[in-house]
Amino acid sequence: MKFLLTNDDGVDAPGLEALRRAVAELGETVVVAPVEAHSGCSHRVTTHQPLRLAALTPLRFAVEGTPADCVRVGLHTVAPGADWVLAGINAGGNLGADVYHSGTVAAVREAVLHGRPGIAVSHYHKRGRPIDWPRASRWTPPLLRRLMEQPFELGVFWNINLPHLEPEAPDPEVVFCPLDPQPLPLSFRREGDLLHYDGDYHGRGRASGADVDVCFRGAIAVTRIALF
Repeated sequence: MKFLLTNDDGVDAPGLEALRRAVAELGETVVVAPVEAHSGCSHRVTTHQPLRLAALTPLRFAVEGTPADCVRVGLHTVAPGADWVLAGINAGGNLGADVYHSGTVAAVREAVLHGRPGIAVSHYHKRGRPIDWPRASRWTPPLLRRLMEQPFELGVFWNINLPHLEPEAPDPEVVFCPLDPQPLPLSFRREGDLLHYDGDYHGRGRASGADVDVCFRGAIAVTRIALF
């Protein structure tokens, strides 16, 4: 199989390399990712100006645009024969309401709009502890194989969130679960005329059995998302 890989953390992000290593055993990979980080850009696309495409290697490209731009460029120029579009591994969770503003998830959503199956992979990040990217790479291939064995449904993609476990913890279980419907905690810190977002991501609501609860308690949350 041929895979188009992208992210919203930028082409040099360690999570993207972790995803590339995970997918290398499954087939050919072509990376088309943003030059710079676009976290939280949602499904923004560029139509009012040219997009600069740089070939870093024969199978690795950088685009001066958003994650959704990268998927458009990939599917219509450098990787038109891609069987799957994979986005991640995002440095931070994309749980519940996050899927509506995440650039990582938007990249896969763009792929689905073009009739390609896709999977978004993110890694919840607890403060003060680095992400173990080699471990994330090890967890990912069995998940991808399992989801790729599912019948393809037009307008549907998968959203995976890896938990942030202690270094000595055993491998987590995989739980298929719905999105948490609750909004993110929202507050602002004011400095004169400036408002700084100051929400408590880690203190967000947790509906029992939904993806936030599943990931926060140490399991891998896998969610089926339908566009229509």
